[in-house]
Amino acid sequence: MCGIVGGITNSDITPLLLDGLNRLEYRGYDSSGIVLLTKNNKLARKRAVGKVVNLEKKLKKNKIQGTVGLAHTRWATHGEPSNKNAHPHISKNSISVVHNGIIENYIDLKDLQIKQGYEFASETDTEVIAHAIDFAIQSSNSLLEATQKALKKLDGSYGLGVISSDHPNTIIAARKGSLLLIGVGKNGNYIASDQMALLSITKQFIFLEEEDIAELTLEKITIYNKEGKIVNRPIKVSNLKEGHVDLGDYDHFMQKEIFEQPQAIRDTLESRVTKKSILVSAFGHKARDIFKKVKQVQIIACGSSYNAGLVAKYWLEDIAKIPCNVEVASEYRYRNPVILNQTLIVAISQSGETADTLEALKSAKKINNKIHALCISNSSESSITRISNLTFLTHAGPEIGVASTKAFTTQLVALALLTCSIGVIKKTINKEKEKEIVRGLRRLPGLINECLLEEHYIKNIAIRFKDKNSTLFIGRGTMHAIAMEGALKLKEISYIHAESYPAGELKHGPIALIDDSMPVIAVAPNDELLIKLKSNLQEVKSRGSQMIIFEDKESKIKPIKGMDVISITSNLGRITAPIIFSIPLQLLSYHIAIIKGTNIDKPRNLAKSVTVE
Repeated sequence: MCGIVGGITNSDITPLLLDGLNRLEYRGYDSSGIVLLTKNNKLARKRAVGKVVNLEKKLKKNKIQGTVGLAHTRWATHGEPSNKNAHPHISKNSISVVHNGIIENYIDLKDLQIKQGYEFASETDTEVIAHAIDFAIQSSNSLLEATQKALKKLDGSYGLGVISSDHPNTIIAARKGSLLLIGVGKNGNYIASDQMALLSITKQFIFLEEEDIAELTLEKITIYNKEGKIVNRPIKVSNLKEGHVDLGDYDHFMQKEIFEQPQAIRDTLESRVTKKSILVSAFGHKARDIFKKVKQVQIIACGSSYNAGLVAKYWLEDIAKIPCNVEVASEYRYRNPVILNQTLIVAISQSGETADTLEALKSAKKINNKIHALCISNSSESSITRISNLTFLTHAGPEIGVASTKAFTTQLVALALLTCSIGVIKKTINKEKEKEIVRGLRRLPGLINECLLEEHYIKNIAIRFKDKNSTLFIGRGTMHAIAMEGALKLKEISYIHAESYPAGELKHGPIALIDDSMPVIAVAPNDELLIKLKSNLQEVKSRGSQMIIFEDKESKIKPIKGMDVISITSNLGRITAPIIFSIPLQLLSYHIAIIKGTNIDKPRNLAKSVTVE
């Protein structure tokens, strides 16, 4: 959730911290703050509510400088967005911390610390960390030792940066359940919650393992594991480029990422398919043996990733002939699911740090240690890859817009490859069918480009939503899951209430909502359910609804008064159709949000990576 950046260098670190905050703002933008150690080793702090630009304005009026510092952009959990709740937090003018995560026992710690004489200036759970370190330092020889003692008292998750006026040449970094990495630079050492924060100064990163704690000085990085032993963590060179996180000629990151989908899919398919077949080894060298034994698949995910999983359920059962369940990760860990032997758990997370998905996967492995886990993620060094037997990395590149676009479609590509791989190994998919699927996947970039050419029609339709407050999405089969994703996109960035239903369910309640003020958006591929869908469309039209239908050219739905039909492409297969039809729904949501005047890349109350429960 929140964004962290910090460092120790040989020159003023303020510009670097502000640059890092701007790069990380997509992770949270309720407030931001910066703390520096000045020349006389005093803590100097500035905080502001809202976006990073508000902090920059404050710093222009009242400049602060230092070579050691921490910065933070916040997505609010405990405590409303306000100046007093903004990070960094300070204890007794000597200890300052920034934190990503949730401290679950903070109320008990707060009660204890009040008895110890500490005063609280905020409503956040983070402040107890600062006080705990301050208390521990009274009986410690170093900031590292004090932090180690304090962390033992914390229940919950944290990505943590710590500095102290009494130990001015040191930064402490620690992680548990929340990603934190170290940037290795020529003129200093740095910490961040995301590589992108530091790309302007380094491409070399150390990814802290679970419960690692690190001590950074200008010259040295020392890392300790949870047992307190010094460990070596490899330095990895990032292949990300600074340009990847720039807008270029686009107005919004979401727009840019929608149009990057052809290339993202090409990159995801590269070295995973030949002209005729799928390389099972793309899922890992043990994949073939694991897939051979699998008797059922269980998908766990949240948000857009969950919708991708729902599409895959149809594929896996219909094409690969293997049972599949799809679970909401945030609920999964709090019930007692039955997990049979030879179950393949597929955990989907764009960031690989989604707290609910991570904990759900851990829970599944505790319930049955004989299962195998496959993760589908866009981040090679994420937490989810470390607890999975198999890993499939989508190559979507950085996705800055909070509303998922290219991450979603590349997840679908990954799940299509999984479906085909399992089917081929279990001989439920023959060579001819495999060849057909591969051919369809390889056509996807071109088909998406064709679809993007329809943007001007979609833009004109979006105007009709200026005064709308509610919308209904319908589809059948895999298209119900795509309709769900379309509804989610509209909710996320335009703040229009939107629901999705299987078209056949209209008569069982939702049709009561339909009148001339309720737009209905339908997805109509040319498949075996088209005739049924056309009947459902007539039911909707007879209630006076304004209808927008995205169709395959071969669906041949005749437009009538109050009905707009947009032909996307033609001759789509069962695999390719859901991926293609997600594109116009992304574009529609995007252009409606423009008309509504919302903050498209940073919608209210949302953040890109949900690393807290």
